[in-house]
Amino acid sequence: MKKKIVAPCGIDCFNCEVYEDNLTEEAKTGISERTKIPKEKISCKGCIDGNQCSFIEIQGKKCKTLECIKDKGVDYCFQCNDFPCSFLMPLADGASKFPQNIKLYNLCQMKKIGVEAWSEQANEIRRTYFTKKIKIGEGGSEE
Repeated sequence: MKKKIVAPCGIDCFNCEVYEDNLTEEAKTGISERTKIPKEKISCKGCIDGNQCSFIEIQGKKCKTLECIKDKGVDYCFQCNDFPCSFLMPLADGASKFPQNIKLYNLCQMKKIGVEAWSEQANEIRRTYFTKKIKIGEGGSEE
């Protein structure tokens, strides 16, 4: 089995719709039509081995979180003495479409149970985030 790519910020690249192993022609076409990004530029290798999120790459920017972990000499944000920091601050903008707000939870789980054990939960965490209806005081707890 191919290694599950996990971004230093806690995003499960291996579950992303634009990750190279998940990207379908249909998704590529849809994303290209919505964003006006050429289809051939829509594919991501994940944040590993010098790569960064293709959405950042396409904009010609650098990921500040990725630069930070390199400067700090850690593999994941949870290993940093400054964890959590403002790079992990949840934001409402785009929360219904992008998994940015699960980063902090993911990182805490990684720190608690290890990256590999967390990766076995990542699909369910993502599903809960995007499909569970909010009940104040319950968060993403099981019903």
